[in-house]
Amino acid sequence: MVRVVGIDHLAIRVGNLKESKHFYDSVLNFMGFELEWEFDEVVGWNNGETMFWITQADTIGVRHKHRTGDVGYHHYAFELAAREEVDALYDFLMKEKVTIVDAPADYPSYGEGYYAVYFLDPDGLKLEAMHFVEKEKRRARRIREKGPDNEIGESQ
Repeated sequence: MVRVVGIDHLAIRVGNLKESKHFYDSVLNFMGFELEWEFDEVVGWNNGETMFWITQADTIGVRHKHRTGDVGYHHYAFELAAREEVDALYDFLMKEKVTIVDAPADYPSYGEGYYAVYFLDPDGLKLEAMHFVEKEKRRARRIREKGPDNEIGESQ
């Protein structure tokens, strides 16, 4: 058996690289990512934990816009450190005139302290920024049980 210790990167195809680069550069910079590299038709940001890449869709892909409900990508969730950060991002998104799907709200059916905002990128891809108290408690419990060296899944 192997153990995944994290998600290294997410790569999505976009309909207009220039427009999407502007959108993601603005939103990701606000969330602490830095533009790491850009070559050919690929742009990537990094926050030290996760890389987020966009690539230009090919000519056939550009004609087939994403539709919520299709097989494939549903949404990507960015975990934030506090509810207040979710609210701060929401305020930023509103100033940037980003399409909001659901304003910040509690989602108790998802678990204790799940608080999130949902929004769309220029291609209609759904994104989420969330804070999850229950997840923080699970992390703390795991550290207590296994020690701080196993926080990110190091071998025992």
